Amino acid sequence: MTVVTSTRSGDGVQHPVRGLHHVTATVDRALPDLVFCERWLGLRLVKRTVNFDNHGVYHFYYGTESGAPGTIWTTFPYHGWGVPAGVHGAGQIAATAFSIPGGTVDFWRGRLAQAGVGISEIAPRFGRQALALRDPSGLLLELVEDELDARPPWAGGGVALEAAIRGLHSVTLLVRSHKATVELMTGLLGFTAAEESAGRLRLAAGATGAGHLVDLIEAPDAPPARNGLGTVHHVAFAVAGADEQLRLRRELLRAGREVTEVRDRTYFRSIYFREPGGVLFEIATMAPGFTLDEPLDALGRALRLPPWEEPHRAEIERMLPALVVPGPLAD
Repeated sequence: MTVVTSTRSGDGVQHPVRGLHHVTATVDRALPDLVFCERWLGLRLVKRTVNFDNHGVYHFYYGTESGAPGTIWTTFPYHGWGVPAGVHGAGQIAATAFSIPGGTVDFWRGRLAQAGVGISEIAPRFGRQALALRDPSGLLLELVEDELDARPPWAGGGVALEAAIRGLHSVTLLVRSHKATVELMTGLLGFTAAEESAGRLRLAAGATGAGHLVDLIEAPDAPPARNGLGTVHHVAFAVAGADEQLRLRRELLRAGREVTEVRDRTYFRSIYFREPGGVLFEIATMAPGFTLDEPLDALGRALRLPPWEEPHRAEIERMLPALVVPGPLAD
């Protein structure tokens, strides 16, 4: 296969994606999700807000200290809303990988076994050791060793700094055919082909290391994916700002993609579209960030609502399940 590596659109405007911004999943119960992500993975709850499309559902953002783009894992706990379990298949993020320091797979294997987490071994991928696991809702997550990842971890998560998660490593897209997906990603979105091995094509944006990687797997006979409990809803990619986002939106429309209007997510602004294989992509700005409405040392402690929903706070709080946010579990 010949991979297109142009980063320029038809009008000559460059649209480089900086890397991963966040990954968002639909999960079951809120408290087990918090315990798993905070206590066992050692991530920081950087924002506790609500799903802007359903105010009776929390939206949790996890990451490192400030929730920098490329470190963010977010969840919608939809228990009690009649949402069925999702179907894993083509047109979906099949796995989300987090970056851990080199030589720490054994540490994480022991820690997760202590938590009763289902673990499976992965053959070294592109020369790096990795571990697969399932979260309480059945989502497939991976921990990938990367000794070159210099991003600072969250120091308050109860995991020693020399072993703590550095942020997102990569996502794996499962599609029936990746030709059109590759053309879009290496064209308008500015990705480049990085590596290929054992039926897996790796693309990179902004850099070639952790936090910048997307793997593509072709599965011609896979069933169509269906969003639901235990599935990834979308992956978001970071762009520098609103002007670049609007230019890219115009080019996507010109290329025949259906794209949403710009949506204000308070901590960033977003547009959404489906790539040719069916996976939902988001393009998110890097600013203003999670310290917009609370100081760094208090991130995630209180329920935050967008300004236009503050008049409805009492009603929203009545709809949400009560929570006692767990603290970290020291190793």
